[in-house]
Amino acid sequence: MMAQYLEIKAANPRCLLFYRMGDFYELFFEDAEIASRSLGIVLTKRGKHLGEDIPMCGVPIERSDDYLQRLIASGHRVAVCEQVEDPAEARKRGPKSVVRRDVVRLVTPGTLTEERLLEPGRANLFVALSRQRLNEANWLFGLAAVDISTGVFEVFETDVSGLAALLARLEPREIVAQDALLADEGLARLLKETGASITPLGRASGEGAVAERRLLAFYGVATLDGFGPLTRAEINAAGLAVAYVERTQFSARPRLSHPSRAQIQQTMQIDAATRASLELARTLAGQRAGSLLATLDRTATPPGARLLAEWLAAPLRDSAKIVARQDAVAFFVEDPILRNDIRQSLKGVPDMMRALGRLALERGGPRDLAALRDGLFAARDCGLRLQAKNPPYLLAKASGFQAGVDLTLPQNLGAALADQLPLDRRDGGFIRAVFEARLDEIRALRDESRRVVAALQGKYCELAETRQLKIKHNNFLGYFIEVAQAQGEKLLRPPLDATFIHRQTMADAMRFSTSELAELAGKIANAAGEALALERSLFDLLAAQSQARAAEIEAVAKALAAVDVLAALAETAADADWVRPKVDESLDFEIIGGRHPVVEEALRSRGVAFVPNDCDLTGKIGKDRARSGGKIAVVTGPNMAGKSTFLRQNALIAVLAQIGSFVPAKKARIGAIDRLFSRVGASDDLARGRSTFMVEMVETASILNQASERSLVILDEIGRGTATYDGLSIAWAVMEHLHESNRARALFATHFHELTHLGERLPRLANLCMRVTDWNGEVVFLHEVAKGAADRSYGVQVARLAGLPPNVVERARHILAELEQTDRRAPVERLVADLPLFAVPEPRVPVPAKPDSVRAALDALNPDEMTPRAALDALYALKKAAES
Repeated sequence: MMAQYLEIKAANPRCLLFYRMGDFYELFFEDAEIASRSLGIVLTKRGKHLGEDIPMCGVPIERSDDYLQRLIASGHRVAVCEQVEDPAEARKRGPKSVVRRDVVRLVTPGTLTEERLLEPGRANLFVALSRQRLNEANWLFGLAAVDISTGVFEVFETDVSGLAALLARLEPREIVAQDALLADEGLARLLKETGASITPLGRASGEGAVAERRLLAFYGVATLDGFGPLTRAEINAAGLAVAYVERTQFSARPRLSHPSRAQIQQTMQIDAATRASLELARTLAGQRAGSLLATLDRTATPPGARLLAEWLAAPLRDSAKIVARQDAVAFFVEDPILRNDIRQSLKGVPDMMRALGRLALERGGPRDLAALRDGLFAARDCGLRLQAKNPPYLLAKASGFQAGVDLTLPQNLGAALADQLPLDRRDGGFIRAVFEARLDEIRALRDESRRVVAALQGKYCELAETRQLKIKHNNFLGYFIEVAQAQGEKLLRPPLDATFIHRQTMADAMRFSTSELAELAGKIANAAGEALALERSLFDLLAAQSQARAAEIEAVAKALAAVDVLAALAETAADADWVRPKVDESLDFEIIGGRHPVVEEALRSRGVAFVPNDCDLTGKIGKDRARSGGKIAVVTGPNMAGKSTFLRQNALIAVLAQIGSFVPAKKARIGAIDRLFSRVGASDDLARGRSTFMVEMVETASILNQASERSLVILDEIGRGTATYDGLSIAWAVMEHLHESNRARALFATHFHELTHLGERLPRLANLCMRVTDWNGEVVFLHEVAKGAADRSYGVQVARLAGLPPNVVERARHILAELEQTDRRAPVERLVADLPLFAVPEPRVPVPAKPDSVRAALDALNPDEMTPRAALDALYALKKAAES
């Protein structure tokens, strides 16, 4: 047996090997040590190899999914090795013959299909990456994104500048590429930064003609023309993806749609840094909670949640398609009763796409058939409800798929499946009584035998004087008696050892048999086995009928997901008081009363109102180059006043508008944005030798090299990571470049107040400031944006609020006063010489307040004793005193 194990392990060196032995998957040698650490299970030993003990650990098959999930989450890949012949057949070859085993599947992060291993609301993609030389200096990349659990298969083409952004959009769980490509250090580092598991493949996976032949064979077609126009890079990536599917699934063939070409230019381009900065799908800490997606997600079904994430990752650019989505959202907003009815009916709809995927791979169970049954019934009900209300185009199209469902399949499934269903078809008991007469006859015989087994169990409990004795069954041992370890020791001693025959010892239990049980097992084996075999054949028949309707079921499932998303967006709009934005092909960007959706939600949960603000970056398209382009708003004001929130909220409003959602504002007009850039916040990249300032400059360079007239740029504190005048000069030059070359709509937050003067010679530049007030030396943040420039940054006050020691704050005040009185053009050395290093100034002696005649007169008044005329006279007297 160990020789067999070593041979199979040698063929799968990069995987942990789950080696089937009876009711367990066993692991040996280094695999056992790794699994023991990762899973927290006991490491034992079995026999010797080359004179050394063989480490071993195992997991029960019935709980293997739980252990697989933990291993995959830890970054491991698992080869599942099953027994591929009946032990009885092996015994025919001789008493010491080993049951044939072989790997039937590789379990990797990107090829999961089991419900318990998948995140319901997140796509489980793997990306196959190939490249093709464009010229001597440049490469063209093909990407194939595949989700085996749902059958999604999309292909993309991009150059190296767009590769990181595309991977950030797709968020793959695993990236597959040939060894030669991963040998490129720069590219390997870029792929590693995605956080996905990286899987190398050898040259045998093929490209060019080999990739094309692989696709033709997989789909059983004579030409790829039916898939639409695919580039050579896309065909190579698709061929690599199919090769990986075949390598991991072996003989099982997943139900994959034909590779469809995704048009990158039809969506808003958002690079990885911008996605992270805006926290679209995850916060900077990597959590879903607190992201825009988490705030927006009110979907009722897992497919709806995945579709919403897909929309948010790739906002539309075509204003006509955006308006079509808005029409559907508005339809639900205007009919709250229908919206609530639809959402309530959707809450019980299962994940038909993934159920269909498991059935295609022969990993499905009775509950997957029930998912198709319930989903199709719910889809028809939903479609009929919508059609009765004359919905707009998108909803009318979706309801057409739903209302047109042929009920033959769900009705047949309803008649066949029992009310209570097991997870695994191997357990049996999932076919309803009276569905199949022959099955009912066999079950009657089997159930009589079960009563005999139950009586025998009672007899043995009395004999062994324990209630913990159970008679169980599995395919390896047949019927056996199982007791706890302590009771098992008792059965091994006289007089009980004459009745109970020891079969197996486990970590916490012992298994026995008796001659009486063996005789009974022979009688019932035929009846139980025949019943189970007949149920499995009926399952296969029902699964085949479902697969025959796969295309229709897929269309219905996608329609349901779209209805779910549109109703969820309407629910958010109605609940949070969002408005429908006007989106067109202009350079408009006017937001009246805009709010940050995530911050507002957090404040609302605490009963605090968000302070809304306006933003106008509207530009013009014309022949006058000086006037053509978007507006740049320079935002000044202290830290903590809300500059970053203001910048981000306008970017998020743009994203929401272009996915077809309503937006958190009183009014919004937005010309469709082609690229969104956000450079907000500071971080370093020490692993690549980049300081915070270097990261800032790299991201700024990317923006200046790619932003167009139709882009939206969000920049915060450019130049702050270096010396004052270096930073000011860089920020100055960046702003001029944005204005003269990129001509994009932009928000530019800065503490360099000198930049506000650029508005005198840059016609499309406007100044905004965060309103604050100084009350008795204390800064009060109003979180309001006003026209004009801030006159100071209130940094010392913010430092005091942060808890700096009082002597440091007082010293900072002293230095600030000296700086403000000193000519800024004077050499810094002279100022440093005049100020003793970190000298703590004497505490300020409070100056006695001057007599306040107004307050004294006010204190003398008693409003309760005054007539209206006396009160008016007193008011005039107070005004005169205040003026004097």
